[in-house]
Amino acid sequence: MVVWPTEKQPVHASQAVVAANHPYAAAAGISMIAAGGNVADAAVAAIFACGVVEPQMVGPLGGGYIVFRDADGSELVIDNYAEAPGRASETMYTPDPSAGFGMVVGQHNMTGHLACGVPGNLKGWLHLHQLKGSLPLAQVMQPAIDAAEHGTPVTPYLRMSIESQAKELREYPSSTAIFMPGGEILKVGTMLRNPDQAATLRAIAKEGGDYLYRGPLGDAVVRDMQANGGLITHEDLQQYEVREIPSIKGTYRGYGIIGTPPSSGGGILNQLGMNILENFDLRSFGFGTARYWHVIIETLKLMFADRNAYLGDPNFVDFPQDALLDKAYAKGRAALIKMDIPQQYEGGEPAPKMDGHTTHLTVMAADGSVVTMTQTINMGFGARAVVPGTGLLLNDNMALFDARPGRPNSIAPYKRMLTATAATILTRDGETVAALGTPGGIRIFPAVLQGILNLVDHEMTIQEAVEAPRVWCNGPVTEIESIASDKTIAELESMGHKLNVVPAVAGNMNGVQRDPATGMLLGGACWRGNGGPVGLSGGLAKTRMNW
Repeated sequence: MVVWPTEKQPVHASQAVVAANHPYAAAAGISMIAAGGNVADAAVAAIFACGVVEPQMVGPLGGGYIVFRDADGSELVIDNYAEAPGRASETMYTPDPSAGFGMVVGQHNMTGHLACGVPGNLKGWLHLHQLKGSLPLAQVMQPAIDAAEHGTPVTPYLRMSIESQAKELREYPSSTAIFMPGGEILKVGTMLRNPDQAATLRAIAKEGGDYLYRGPLGDAVVRDMQANGGLITHEDLQQYEVREIPSIKGTYRGYGIIGTPPSSGGGILNQLGMNILENFDLRSFGFGTARYWHVIIETLKLMFADRNAYLGDPNFVDFPQDALLDKAYAKGRAALIKMDIPQQYEGGEPAPKMDGHTTHLTVMAADGSVVTMTQTINMGFGARAVVPGTGLLLNDNMALFDARPGRPNSIAPYKRMLTATAATILTRDGETVAALGTPGGIRIFPAVLQGILNLVDHEMTIQEAVEAPRVWCNGPVTEIESIASDKTIAELESMGHKLNVVPAVAGNMNGVQRDPATGMLLGGACWRGNGGPVGLSGGLAKTRMNW
């Protein structure tokens, strides 16, 4: 068994665990379990709280994916991702290849109102609560309202995030007022308060999703769009619907894998990666060796080659999903990997078969019910613009489209951009054994893939699995974390890998697993962010006849 030295400590609990990217959000979630609620109540409470205490990561005006598995094995997958406004077109941006892949002239797909897609987060969160929650919505949202009204301490991570986006945030007085009052970046330890956001959340708790999609919050968004060159209209908001879609299902070395379906590419690509890696004895290679990382890097290249060749919103793009998930296809892709030299790959030819700065949270209860959800406003602080009077940041999800026309992921009205989210559940013999996910943009699904390998191939605990070193590759240069051994880095370079040693790959992965020996739940969150797990143990009094 591999034991990776960890920076943080896991939580052990008997009744439930919430792992989130901020301890306040995790505490908000577990308070719902203590109040008699379920994992859906906990997840919704935690995600609303995340939008307050880490506003650079997520908020009601973004998009995401939710994977729910009940104790009886039934599933609900919610695609609440953002989509292009009705007036969007594949030529609305001018690509700027000299600035890098995905960049456009003026960065209009990343900053400002033209970068904003039609939001789905609020409708998705409320959809989960309506279908699976048990507590009143006002009760579930109260921790978030309290945090916005009374404030929570600014962390070093939040201050660093504000510093990195200060120039863009200063372009919008409504953003400056919250994050740089008086022109000064909030200091560590001072209280982040957002009374406008508190008022908005109270109204949502009372009026529900219509407050955005057919009501005053939507009016504020549309006014802001009209004043600043954005595209979103009342019609765009009114037509938006979440999608309930089947999960991506597969297996890996005897474990069942449940992942997010397109337009999130994470689930299908990670299953492709696992199908490829089943052809290699990773455990014998040893975690963190040059031989191990070489196979992972080459597999990531193959996954990205097929991603770029095929994937997009399935409502707009016809791609061979079943064929990409075929283990025979993966075996052929695995055969392309040479164990002594790195290569570059093109998309494969899967035979037709008949018949996208983010947050993540994981909630698991003792009965096996689980929610794992990745939600975002895309880049740090999204479009950097707070809608005046609402306290809410706009997303910049339009940056996830391919700005070049004629591609699977090119822009079209009401099309959903291809994302990299990869909220994942692992099962064994039909029982839930673990769930995990991470923020991190395009690096999300490769990071989650490595987390799964850590759990299965290297028998790490969830805490070790989320903290262990990672790599990422989408081309000739590979990112490898600086915590990897110098010896391994040198060996990879001698093989011909071009490496960029970075502080971190992707973000603050978190997850929950069940200890097969004791049945206890273990929750972990890694050193790359503010995340922490909170657990609930104990129980109600035991009635005795001789009292």
